[in-house]
Amino acid sequence: MNVTQYKIEQGRNSKGEIRMDKLQQSMYQLIVETSTRLPKDVRRAIKAAKARENAGTRAAMSLATITNNITMADENVSPICQDTGLPTFKVKTPVGVNQLKIKAAIKAAIAQATKDGKLRPNSVDSLTGGNSGDNLGEGTPVIKFEQWEKDYIDARLILKGGGCENKNIQYSLPCELEGLGRAGRDLDGIRKCIMHSVYQAQGQGCSAGFIGVGIGGDRTSGYELAKEQLFRSVDDTNENEELRKLEEYVMENANKLGIGTMGFGGETTLLGCKVGVINRIPASFFVSVAYNCWAYRRLGVQLDATTGDINKWLYQEGEEIDFSKEVAATEEKSETREVVLEAPITEAQIRELKVGDVVRINGLMYTGRDAIHKYLSDHDSPVDLNGQIIYHCGPVMLKDEEGQWHVKAAGPTTSIREEPYQGDIMKRFGIRAVIGKGGMGPKTLAALKEHGGVYLNAIGGAAQYYADCIKGVEGVDLMEFGIPEAMWHLRVEGFTAVVTMDSHGNSLHEDVDKSSLEKLAQFKEPVFK
Repeated sequence: MNVTQYKIEQGRNSKGEIRMDKLQQSMYQLIVETSTRLPKDVRRAIKAAKARENAGTRAAMSLATITNNITMADENVSPICQDTGLPTFKVKTPVGVNQLKIKAAIKAAIAQATKDGKLRPNSVDSLTGGNSGDNLGEGTPVIKFEQWEKDYIDARLILKGGGCENKNIQYSLPCELEGLGRAGRDLDGIRKCIMHSVYQAQGQGCSAGFIGVGIGGDRTSGYELAKEQLFRSVDDTNENEELRKLEEYVMENANKLGIGTMGFGGETTLLGCKVGVINRIPASFFVSVAYNCWAYRRLGVQLDATTGDINKWLYQEGEEIDFSKEVAATEEKSETREVVLEAPITEAQIRELKVGDVVRINGLMYTGRDAIHKYLSDHDSPVDLNGQIIYHCGPVMLKDEEGQWHVKAAGPTTSIREEPYQGDIMKRFGIRAVIGKGGMGPKTLAALKEHGGVYLNAIGGAAQYYADCIKGVEGVDLMEFGIPEAMWHLRVEGFTAVVTMDSHGNSLHEDVDKSSLEKLAQFKEPVFK
């Protein structure tokens, strides 16, 4: 077949033309499957992590919730995690294929998937803050093309949320690393950077996670190489012997840091490590790390270049893991104390809570993310927040024919972004509890102690599990900020989270950070000569 004869046109397939309607349908299938169904290699890694944890611990409870969430996403064909991230496509095409037409098909499929509630509208104008509403805009989605001599199209997609994207990190060697000392321009310096990258992520990237590492290049190509590694299979073997040993070293030792699932402590902190290398210039030596959460939404397809049909799904080799048989484990008896809360909450109730308590919430709570916190810093609240609960969440919402809103996915967002505002807002409006993931900093901790407040850590990425706890949408304010950033009034039942910062000045996040830094120091001495 002469690949130079390929054209992509709307309509019927003839003379080597590829049908645009078929291609768009295939891209839509890729988007929906990536958003709602974890690939087999990722499921195997999560199953192995679950088996390593001790029963009754916070880590075991978190992993049980995660596997329950995976099953619910399968059954509901709904987003595993509410955070669409910045959809990134990697497409290889035969020489002569019209890539502009493929880009058009991808964009149309993205818009349709967003309309259908399979993706959260996540594309925001960087200057105005306006949300496009369909995940389209300048630079959204990201589509990277490459030509090859094969006669089919290889299309891959990764949905990498903002929480883990914010834990990406780049090192310029030589440098000084907390706990590890000097990292030089050699393999051992690279090793130290990778170990430090896992430490600095803590639970804010929805650990246990995966990392892609790029060695060399410039600042841009280094990060691109790191993200490229996330398109590799979890089970593959690096062809570069030095990098293979490095990957194995990191996988063996990163889990000794004790950060654990959600940063609660535990046996598994890292689920996968992939490293690539490219040349650099003498003046620069970058080590770039792309962090990905446990909700590793990455799939691919091989497409017929004349019909647009899917011929093969990628990353789906090997054993099928059915977590539905393990759902009962979510209700596994925990050794921690359980408390039921319903707003309005009194200061006395809050003062009784301590780090480690499991809280189950019934009643009303309000969502509030970045735009809401900024707004509340210099405006009155649209609702009375005295004694109430704020949930750091940007849900996926759909409106039915009667005009009623329904929650399709509603996991927590990373809380640390609200650190500049949180304490002041709690004291100003009388808020007693905030729910999020990854913990908050010293300013918020001090406010919790002074005011009588508590931070509750929900399970990051468990968007279906928490959507199931939401029994109704009773209102919404500030919709001008867009669906993810609006203030939703949610009626919940049995909404479960863990007290990780209490009103007595205690912080589980601070404790885990300190202990993992001490453990990191054991990896200071050279390993690779």
